[in-house]
Amino acid sequence: MSCTPTPHNGAKVGDIAKTVLMPGDPLRAKFIADTYLEDVTCFNTVRNMFGYTGTYKGKKISVMGGGMGMPSIGIYSYELFNFYDVDNIIRIGSAGGLSEDIHVRDVVIGMGASTNSNYARQYNLPGTFAPIASYELLEKAVNTARELNIKTRVGNILSSDTFYDDDKTANDLWKKMGVMCIEMEAAALYMNAARAGKNALCILTISDHIYTGESLSAEDRQNSFREMMEIALNLA
Repeated sequence: MSCTPTPHNGAKVGDIAKTVLMPGDPLRAKFIADTYLEDVTCFNTVRNMFGYTGTYKGKKISVMGGGMGMPSIGIYSYELFNFYDVDNIIRIGSAGGLSEDIHVRDVVIGMGASTNSNYARQYNLPGTFAPIASYELLEKAVNTARELNIKTRVGNILSSDTFYDDDKTANDLWKKMGVMCIEMEAAALYMNAARAGKNALCILTISDHIYTGESLSAEDRQNSFREMMEIALNLA
């Protein structure tokens, strides 16, 4: 199916690598391209959602912003999987800690992504779908982190549609179920990957903690986030 360029992505077929790193912030995509990639070309500036393709350790890889929330990453990841023949999307982003044994700067890998979103309704399934990561990427990420001597936590995360939730009991309820942290995109990414028969993984850095009040400064975020970036880059 030839549907490119799209209203959201100015790239042509062939401009984007088989593996795409997808931070929420397009400026973080630019930082990764400027810091880690060689022979970089910019394939998208539509809506300032920057996308770049280059090489890392001789392997072709792309990085592109995905925006905030499931509607945004839902659009960009759908187009990458279905129109640009991307095989793997690795979300790299920040999250708020829930578990007592999770702390700022910790790297969390989302094995599953619980959600309060109605995103799965479009599939008209006769039950509740469980969005999970692709095992191949998950296993490789865990092994890569060990090789890089980066400690990671693997488990269930929450993809929430609400940043400012009117239900003040919600965090306690998710925490009771062993959910480690909250972010806003992974569930939609995992569902799009499942529907397209492709691979997806979410790697997060804890930027703040819901209960302890710990938080990172902007400078700390940039330096701390490098660990998850390097894990993801080595998955290409």
